[in-house]
Amino acid sequence: MKRLFITIAAALLVLAVLPVMAQQGDTEMMLAADSLAVDSGLAAGMPTVEELIGEEDINALQMMAEAEGLGLHEQLKSKFVEGSAEFMSLVALALVIGLALCIERIIYLTLSEINAKKLLRDIEQKMEVGDVAGAKAICRDTRGPVASICYQGLMYADQDMATVERSIVSYGTVQSGHLEKGCSWIRLMIAIAPSLGFLGTVIGMVMAFDRIQELGDISPTIVAEGMKVALITTIFGIIVALVLQIFYNYILSKIERLTSQMEESAITLLDIIMRFKK
Repeated sequence: MKRLFITIAAALLVLAVLPVMAQQGDTEMMLAADSLAVDSGLAAGMPTVEELIGEEDINALQMMAEAEGLGLHEQLKSKFVEGSAEFMSLVALALVIGLALCIERIIYLTLSEINAKKLLRDIEQKMEVGDVAGAKAICRDTRGPVASICYQGLMYADQDMATVERSIVSYGTVQSGHLEKGCSWIRLMIAIAPSLGFLGTVIGMVMAFDRIQELGDISPTIVAEGMKVALITTIFGIIVALVLQIFYNYILSKIERLTSQMEESAITLLDIIMRFKK
């Protein structure tokens, strides 16, 4: 339920942010147009800048100023607004859902990490004096899958070692499933993001050819308009997949570390129970 709430909230956030970004881009264009109109009115009857240094030089200076003034974040934002709203919103939705799932997994796995060696030392001290209930209390009051596995093994400490080992292995499989919960959805978002980008590219190319057929003209301007939108969706789809892949690999590394810790703790616990029985 908690993961579902996070996903829904992230989706609503994307749907709220995209129109604001588009509106902001339109507002900036309107303000620039108004500024040019005011400057033209003030300069009535006076030589224009274009007449003094040339219109081509003015255009070159404006392009240089824009390139120097925009950072990477602003450039990505500008290209996002220029892309097709239908496909860009889907790519952004895949990014937000994937990040929400990644953050939830990272928080869960981080909270699952404990000092396993200290836990086993405390259990061993209790078992040496025959205090099985105290060892169980230590495991019960400690978070994480390692403590849960130790508690499961201590529950069968009065039975034969085969039963203890079987219970630990079975419960370890259950805990491993909890660690990997939600990873399949992250992999789905990684696969969907570039696929949506490629889909936008194909549809953009089809729209460009439809435009050529409609106008009966194959001028570069007509082709470039559709191709630009198509390629922008592909770029952002690949960026989203790369970002999510980095988070996913980090999650896998934490899962592998916890799994190794669980296996080592299980072996140590079996040795402690065996010494207790002797």
